[in-house]
Amino acid sequence: MSDISVKICGLTAPEHVRAAVDAGARYLGFNFFPKSPRFASIEKAAALAQDVPAGVAKVALTVNFTDAQIDDIVAGAPLDMLQLHGAETPERVLEVKQRYGLPVIKAIGIADAEDLAAIDLYADAADQLLIDAKPPKNSELPGGNGLPFDWRLLAERKYWRTPWMLSGGLNPENVAEAIKMTGANQVDVASGVESAPGKKDAQKIRDFIQAAH
Repeated sequence: MSDISVKICGLTAPEHVRAAVDAGARYLGFNFFPKSPRFASIEKAAALAQDVPAGVAKVALTVNFTDAQIDDIVAGAPLDMLQLHGAETPERVLEVKQRYGLPVIKAIGIADAEDLAAIDLYADAADQLLIDAKPPKNSELPGGNGLPFDWRLLAERKYWRTPWMLSGGLNPENVAEAIKMTGANQVDVASGVESAPGKKDAQKIRDFIQAAH
């Protein structure tokens, strides 16, 4: 088994949390963005996170949230990391890190080579970077749209000074190729392991993690 870390994002049901943990996921993502089909309330996320074993990171996905909103999440659910998936600036990333004392993942949307500059811009602010496909112009969702970007854009830049994970349009069928092409040693999936928007599929979760490894 290769040393690939997998993040299953947008979990909303205990059986899918168990499937992800049992298959070897290293990160579990809980989505607090109300417009997402994967939205979980603080109460639901707290219940889902309760039995997650040590060593599996529980990640809170937020989108341009205020301090008050993040305060409520951090107070209400036992989480290990914060994921900022909106238009947060590097300065805001640093503010969040300092306020909560938790590691921060910053998502960066990529559509073409010009977008790669943002990776260096955030590299010193965030603890990890999530390199995702830039959402379509009319989309209300900043991620989880099931769209890949051109992985060849990363082929020349496999290493940054900040740990990073690949996201955007990954599924059990293409994740091995994506890892090979980009050199990623961490991958993130939401819609690619679902039977319908927001409905995870335990077998697809297992297949994805196996394929990534």
